[in-house]
Amino acid sequence: MSLFIVNILDGLVTGLLLFMLCSGLTLIFSMMGVLNFAHASFYMLGAYFAYQISLFSGFWLGLIVAPIAVGVIGALIERYGLRRVHKYGHVPELIFTFGLALLIEEAVQFFWGKSQQAYEAPEALDFAAFQIAGNTFPAYKLFMIFVAMGLFLVLLYILTKTRVGMTIQAALSYPETVQNLGHNVPMVFMGVFGVGTAMAGLAGVIAGPVLGTFPGMAFLLGSIVFVTIVIGGLGSLWGALIASLLIGWIQTFAATYNVRMEDILTSLGFTKPEPIWDSAWQDLWTLTLPQIGPILPYLLMVIVLVVRPQGLFGKRET
Repeated sequence: MSLFIVNILDGLVTGLLLFMLCSGLTLIFSMMGVLNFAHASFYMLGAYFAYQISLFSGFWLGLIVAPIAVGVIGALIERYGLRRVHKYGHVPELIFTFGLALLIEEAVQFFWGKSQQAYEAPEALDFAAFQIAGNTFPAYKLFMIFVAMGLFLVLLYILTKTRVGMTIQAALSYPETVQNLGHNVPMVFMGVFGVGTAMAGLAGVIAGPVLGTFPGMAFLLGSIVFVTIVIGGLGSLWGALIASLLIGWIQTFAATYNVRMEDILTSLGFTKPEPIWDSAWQDLWTLTLPQIGPILPYLLMVIVLVVRPQGLFGKRET
């Protein structure tokens, strides 16, 4: 039972961290219809900016300044790059953001090198928050949970309860009407893109001390981010949260329990193949759950796309 509770908490941390990264991408897509391939690169920039700031002023200043810096960079990229490409359609947008991701990765390696940086959690959070049957839960992970949940509640309130959120949503569906009412629609989109990239930067600041700060960190999470928003539904904030938690718990439990595929397949009514067979079906029976754990989110995505192409909570077809 204690192992189950530990897995629930660890999966919660993983899922909420993934949500922090997905929320910005979901916000950008839901408001602008732009699928930003460089989103994980802004997450990496946030970690590196925070690391650089921490060398001089500590962790806490980086927690505030780094996301703002990433957001400003994102807003400038939308204003002077993406906006010019947007009128040509989605394919040029994808090519632009894909090239931007490669450019950011090369820039990171140029300024900071290819080695992992010694970006660590603050000393103030370097203690055990509580214990469960001898297993300690770090205070920094508890801090990550509170930051992620706080971000979700703030976003939900802004988008559903404030005039700013209503203006943003109206600008996507009825841009000409919003423009005629006196709102600067291009400026709204620029702000949305900046805030979305700032959220990715915040995720990098929080995740850097736990997952490591190195040039490949964007590639490590880049694909799983798109899997998450496809499962949750493109443009759905609630979908991003639920899908992130599902993937976090799936990966955590799959890595912990050493269950054989033979036992799972037998319980589902499949018959074990004869030993003389030399096939992929026979090889499948020899695998364990931790071995197939990394592909489970992708399998879940395929199932969701077959059953509900728009995602669990989405309105747009993926």
